[in-house]
Amino acid sequence: MHVPYTDLIPAPRSVAPQQDGVGPDFVLGPHTTLDVGPGTDGTARWLRGTLTPATGAPLPPRGSDGRSEARDGGGGELVLRTDEAVAARFGPEGYVLRAGNGSLRITGGAPAGVFLGAQTLRQLLGPAAYRRARTAPGEATWRVPPVIVEDGPRFPWRGYMLDVARHFTPKDGVLRTLDLLAAHKLNVLHLHLTDDQGWRIEIRSRPRLTEVGGTRARSRVGHRGSPLWDERAHGGWYSQEDLREIVAYAADRHITVVPEIDIPGHSQAAIAAYPELGNTDVVDTSALEVWTDWGVSPNVLAPGDHVLRFYEGVLEEVLEIFPSRFIHLGGDECPKDQWRASAFARARMRELGIPDGSPPGPGVTAGEAAAEALQAWFFRHFDRWLTERGRRLIGWDEILQGGLAEGAAVSSWRGMAGGVAAARAGHDVVMCPEQELYLDHRQDGGAGEPVPLGYVRTLRDVHAYEPVPPELAGTAHERHVLGAQANMWTECAENQQRVDYQTFPRLAAFAEVVWSPPLARGNFADFERRMADAHYARLEAMGVAFRPPGGPHPWQRRPGIAGRPRTGPRAGPADTSA
Repeated sequence: MHVPYTDLIPAPRSVAPQQDGVGPDFVLGPHTTLDVGPGTDGTARWLRGTLTPATGAPLPPRGSDGRSEARDGGGGELVLRTDEAVAARFGPEGYVLRAGNGSLRITGGAPAGVFLGAQTLRQLLGPAAYRRARTAPGEATWRVPPVIVEDGPRFPWRGYMLDVARHFTPKDGVLRTLDLLAAHKLNVLHLHLTDDQGWRIEIRSRPRLTEVGGTRARSRVGHRGSPLWDERAHGGWYSQEDLREIVAYAADRHITVVPEIDIPGHSQAAIAAYPELGNTDVVDTSALEVWTDWGVSPNVLAPGDHVLRFYEGVLEEVLEIFPSRFIHLGGDECPKDQWRASAFARARMRELGIPDGSPPGPGVTAGEAAAEALQAWFFRHFDRWLTERGRRLIGWDEILQGGLAEGAAVSSWRGMAGGVAAARAGHDVVMCPEQELYLDHRQDGGAGEPVPLGYVRTLRDVHAYEPVPPELAGTAHERHVLGAQANMWTECAENQQRVDYQTFPRLAAFAEVVWSPPLARGNFADFERRMADAHYARLEAMGVAFRPPGGPHPWQRRPGIAGRPRTGPRAGPADTSA
């Protein structure tokens, strides 16, 4: 007989049926009461807001009807508690779920663990528990057999990056994304808020950032080699109240929102709004507009104190909105040609004592090394600035060039090497290598794949990914691997349906990679079975337009829209955007 606890995703550390004689199943029904312990009120609110509409079970407080014994129509208790003993075994996000004798108890290492245990309960109740209203006629039975689940995450950083700068995701779409992350026990949403093609966060002291930088005149359709254009203006941004709502909604689901404000490259939208931010002695920045193409703009921030002051003002408002410990400042793909041509930038190099650059490495000229040292100056400044305010800087692995700032952490996207180097130097690392975890890359090599970008990375490939590089495994440096992150860039994903298609089902495989220890994760065949038996149905119930296992639906294809397939080793660090 099929039992629901064999279908859990991500796979728990341990799941087993209770011994014979434990008593009846737990049945969620109209008479089930909710016993809420200290610190678990948030999970209680989530259960009533989510499970009650789907199941019809009102979950009144314990004792509200004077009874709590099990009944055929659904009774007994659903009990929520925290316990330091669970935290000692599985960490604050760990939990033990125990069903039997007509009741179900979730004990978390902390409130986050209780909430994550509630995600497992939802899976145990079946795919219909993921709908927003009751769909079963009459009195449906919501039953959990006697079972014990003991669980906790492998990594503290289980992230998903959503690029809202290239194609804007409205606020409701971000809230929906948070629900999907919670359902997969992911706990970081990295919001890529600024880029050459758009500025998406309201900065009240600098209103032109959204008034000008929040809209581009048109957008290329497909990869940047495509001849097709969408001639409609594209725009949108989040008010500070929108972002506070997003942050609060995430916190209720024990998810941290990490904002990204890109410097010193990927900044043309900001320069279009405030031309003085650019290299005015090299280019007429007053003529620049928000960039309409994909790829990497040559227009970057000038290395001036006025630019530092400007972005300090931006970050002061960012810190008021986002309580996250880490603030992401980009640092990737910054062309330095304008700096090398700029008399102002060269004067700044001399002032900083780097007129000839740091000692060049193999294949690096003195001029290139000097420009890299200038970028490192940007990051050392903001590393100190953020540290003074109790925050930490994180950036893409190019921030290693020219010397990594003392307190900075690294998002390792150009393979694993940057992460290995940073960890060996004592810096924390989030692994997000392009070739393995970029979800905008194609899922299959077939001709029907929409806008085929990058490498083929199948569901099996993602499930097989190992975040700890072999060079770090078993060493003292392994502790610096905070976890991993799947990145969804949106140049060629212009709406929710396209983002869904690229993200799912691969995000389910990624969730298992960062949550489940390798032994619990098991083999791909078992993961594939769990997807087929239950998880595709869960995604359907949540309205996710995922890629079917047999290939895209006809309406998911985009014939005639150019992509850029890639094969073999990485072609180079600078040619990565769509």
